[in-house]
Amino acid sequence: MNDEILYQIAITLIPGIGDISGKKFIDYCGSAKAVFKETRKTLEKINGMREVTVDALCNPKDLLKRAELEVEFIGQNGIKPLFYKDSDYPKRLLQCDDSPLMLYYKGNANLNANRVVAIVGTRNITDYGKENCAQLVNDLIDDHVLVVSGLAYGVDTMAHRTAVKAGIPTVGVLGNGLQQIYPAANKKLASEMLANGGLLTECMSGMNPIKENFPRRNRIIAGMADAVIVVESALKGGSLITADLANSYSRDVFAYPGRVKDLYSQGCNYLIRTNRAHLMESVINLRYVMRWERPSSEERQTALFRDYTDDEKRIMDCFGDKAIISLDDLIVSTGLPTTKLASVLLNLEFDGIVMALPGRRYKRC
Repeated sequence: MNDEILYQIAITLIPGIGDISGKKFIDYCGSAKAVFKETRKTLEKINGMREVTVDALCNPKDLLKRAELEVEFIGQNGIKPLFYKDSDYPKRLLQCDDSPLMLYYKGNANLNANRVVAIVGTRNITDYGKENCAQLVNDLIDDHVLVVSGLAYGVDTMAHRTAVKAGIPTVGVLGNGLQQIYPAANKKLASEMLANGGLLTECMSGMNPIKENFPRRNRIIAGMADAVIVVESALKGGSLITADLANSYSRDVFAYPGRVKDLYSQGCNYLIRTNRAHLMESVINLRYVMRWERPSSEERQTALFRDYTDDEKRIMDCFGDKAIISLDDLIVSTGLPTTKLASVLLNLEFDGIVMALPGRRYKRC
């Protein structure tokens, strides 16, 4: 490994540098290594740079020594460091301002798969939740998805285990370093996941699974997925935190409804009732909202040569040389009423000419 990785790891140890400010400082200086090489005078001029941060950067010996130990650990254990500027870094997660500067990954699944689904829920999964979770994962076999979850007890374990049995790649996002598997009962499952999936964390080795790590872990699960599905949840818990994060990242959230008095359906019912999640009854709902029910290649080719209406031409002209455009830009550029624009876009989607993306964006196919 080159010494740049040493500095990329070390910068995550600097007090006063977080995910957002760290990217700003790195962009300002040009690289992680360059941040450490700047003079105190230059560092003090950077907006937002605290005195404690400057002191640490000017006296980095202990931090670099710790980073060297981490480089040794990941080398010995077949772990791949993923800096936020690396091509293999999860691109969906990179869209989130608070995405980690550095991730540690062990496995072989493509973190940038065409379709990524996060499945989350209570640790106290019921028979109802087990049935829905297993059915969902098995129904996703033909959708060529990557299943992401948190390797916790309950829904997470059910999702991972079913994916392994079905041959679907699945990645567990941990709230601790890769020196251990938490919970320990999932050690065998985690090992099985490495054959067609992986384990991912932002925590360095030696970091234990403390309470404060799990909300941060949840932002990774939400950020790297196209859709987050809540199988079962009480009114409070990590699953609702993940759903809120997913909504803040403009990801689609789905939830299975349950009986009003069932404790572990109350969170799902709340998400649906407050329009924080789409109603989830089967994989059909997911495919419909995500536009995964696509026409065949032959049908798409035929559609490409059909005559466009005037409104369709106005929309397609807006793309110009761009492959992706936001709905807001289309509203401004076309001048079409929102309801009319939505109707025309839907027809173009059905014909495979454009595709809806998370975050109110459209891609030209």
